[in-house]
Amino acid sequence: MATDIIVLAAGKGTRMKSALPKVLHPLAGKTLLQHVLDTASALPDSKITVVTGHGADEVKNSVGQGAVTFVEQMQQLGTAHAVMQAVPNLRDESTALILYGDVPLISHDTLSSMIATAKDSISLLTVILNDPTGYGRILRDDQGKVAAIVEEKDASDEQRLVCEVNTGVLALPARQLKLLLPQIGNNNAQGEYYLTDIISLAVEKSISINTQQPTLIEEVLGVNDRQQLASLERFYQRQQAERLMKEGVTLADPTRFDVRGELVCGTDTSIDINTIFEGQVVLGSHVTIGPNCHISNSIIADHVEIKANSILEGAEVAMGSVVGPFARLRPGTILEDGAKIGNFVETKKTRVGKGSKINHLSYVGDAELGESVNVGAGTITCNYDGVNKHRTEIGDQAFIGSNTSLVAPVRVGNMATVGAGSTITKDIPDGELGLTRALQKNITGWQRPVKKT
Repeated sequence: MATDIIVLAAGKGTRMKSALPKVLHPLAGKTLLQHVLDTASALPDSKITVVTGHGADEVKNSVGQGAVTFVEQMQQLGTAHAVMQAVPNLRDESTALILYGDVPLISHDTLSSMIATAKDSISLLTVILNDPTGYGRILRDDQGKVAAIVEEKDASDEQRLVCEVNTGVLALPARQLKLLLPQIGNNNAQGEYYLTDIISLAVEKSISINTQQPTLIEEVLGVNDRQQLASLERFYQRQQAERLMKEGVTLADPTRFDVRGELVCGTDTSIDINTIFEGQVVLGSHVTIGPNCHISNSIIADHVEIKANSILEGAEVAMGSVVGPFARLRPGTILEDGAKIGNFVETKKTRVGKGSKINHLSYVGDAELGESVNVGAGTITCNYDGVNKHRTEIGDQAFIGSNTSLVAPVRVGNMATVGAGSTITKDIPDGELGLTRALQKNITGWQRPVKKT
């Protein structure tokens, strides 16, 4: 059966103390809202409507065009009023599923279970908390059936002792939702239209109500302040760490490890402390990642060593290569088998051939290096003329002496040599020596200046 999903994302998030709409705060590299949308969109035959309010334009722009439908709640009159804005987008034959943009970690399995039990009834997601403060309480009759939900501000002292609480997540036939919503009033402490009142209406009309429980409490925890955001961040990261360790990855300290995207690893890979992975990252088997590394949108093959304090952005590193320490591989860097990038070396849009080395204090950008090239310390490719970028080509087994400037466009041939301290502006043919160096002059009897007293 088709599922029409309504995601409520209209709240301001006052307790976040931020100009950014609450649902746009990041968790593990994605906005809270995007976590919800990614999970919802994985449900079969799903159609998503997001109800916006505060910061509506920012929320729309964060998601992009075409992914979902947006409707705006112009006045903040409660959750039932927010859902009402999305009713025109509901298909009569569908199951309506209501989610929240600030509850980011709801799982696919939990939602699938709810949808499966909501064919002719209401499926309500509840959870039992040791401290239910702030949540609406689930009230049951003598037979244990759900009778109503009472918000904490409207609850009696006895009702506040109830530990089973409403998560706000529910599923029901869209036809039922359309019939029940207009009957919800605002006779409560806040003067708002509560979606929770749909439960008491369903009881009056003898509509069956089934309750579901999430596998983990954290699935249904919302984010209302930065403390809660940080707590869910650490929970999420611990989940990622546990998954990787079960798959054969060694983590020096699972509490000092962050995945802000998707990380796929082979076996017998070791990751030291304080390493951050962003975007789409693939690590092969027998890879060693040193401490304090930052790796984003990169592919790293088997038997690679990334030493401490290195940054990789949009790079491809082939088998047996060594990177770092303190290296930076910028987008478009490709290292072939056995290449070495050493300390304080930066590369960009550069292919480094098999077995080639750039070991120290160099910048190599917009370049193509052949096999077994040796680049000396302090070498730079002068690839930018102030307007355009130009390429540097270095042939197989070429040797680039230290403190060399290669002014692109330029080509250094196979087995060619560049003398240390040279500025190369013309191509060097295969096997030749390129050298630009002023004659050295020594002055006999030179006296150093002496500081005047």
